[in-house]
Amino acid sequence: MRIKIGVLGATGYTGAELLRLLVNHPGVEVSWLTSEKFAGKDISEVFPHLKGFLEIECNSVQKLKELDKVDLAFSCLPHGISMHFVKKLLDTGARVIDFSADFRFSNAVVYENWFKSKHKYKNYLKEAVYGLPEIYKEQIMGARLIANPGCYATSVILGLAPLAAEALLNRASVIADIKSGLSGGGRAPSLGHHFSEANESVNIDSVSGHNQKPEIEQELSKLADSRIKVTFIPHTVPLNRGILATIYCRLKKKVSLDKVHGIYEKFYTQEKFIRLSQKEDYPCTKNVRYSNMCDIGASFQDDVFVSVVAIDNLGKGACGQAIQNMNIMFDFPETEGLMSTAMYP
Repeated sequence: MRIKIGVLGATGYTGAELLRLLVNHPGVEVSWLTSEKFAGKDISEVFPHLKGFLEIECNSVQKLKELDKVDLAFSCLPHGISMHFVKKLLDTGARVIDFSADFRFSNAVVYENWFKSKHKYKNYLKEAVYGLPEIYKEQIMGARLIANPGCYATSVILGLAPLAAEALLNRASVIADIKSGLSGGGRAPSLGHHFSEANESVNIDSVSGHNQKPEIEQELSKLADSRIKVTFIPHTVPLNRGILATIYCRLKKKVSLDKVHGIYEKFYTQEKFIRLSQKEDYPCTKNVRYSNMCDIGASFQDDVFVSVVAIDNLGKGACGQAIQNMNIMFDFPETEGLMSTAMYP
């Protein structure tokens, strides 16, 4: 079975990575792409690395009604804009995987408070499935609309999910310190992305709060069946891609490290993209880049539990995860098109 695919906003970093994965997936056919900046240009002109793999003209999203019907559309459009086109695609009978935050929250008020705009399609929030396969696989199977998780959120939720599900997290003690490569900020030019600005520097994105903070709190709270508060500080580092999350928290009761490792092993025993590190062997970004893998290490410093998580922000943090969701939705093998190792060195 080959399904027809459309991609909205195909010429950003997520679009580029998504297409790299799709052209090597035996079950899909890319029918159309949209890009406002590059409308009328062939995608191989925009991304020469796709020449010979995918040569199809980009359209303006304003021509959406004229484009062929597809089985699945990926929306790589920005927060606040994506929801309008997601609605139009759902009306055509397509299923949608949305990369924006527009459908990640159960409560529209949370979205509106963080993104400072009204949510126009609140009726879809209950239908949307949060696209973290390690937790919501059964719901993803039958979903029409998937809210693809944020990259930071993916790392923190997967790093703590086993303990949250065991109700072991002290609900007010979670601190997430996360380093991310520059591609996480998108492809649009900005001063902070200039080489001379970003190279040899580490910068804090925000202390007051990042818009993936409520996403993390929502999902950990669901797992724990209790309100979990997270202090989350994101940084950018001079890497093209990759996330390293160091997460600290106190547990509700004393648990041995062997017991913790056992909890993680049981929770993730069936998951192909989770790799658990051995004692004193911690993840690093080089071992996951260009892959859909999520490496997790766990330890204690005194009575503080430490979870270390490495993912590729464009892989398991975005496009790889979206392909994983697609595979589950359309009954492909979950690993189809995703079983490549990291590139080393």
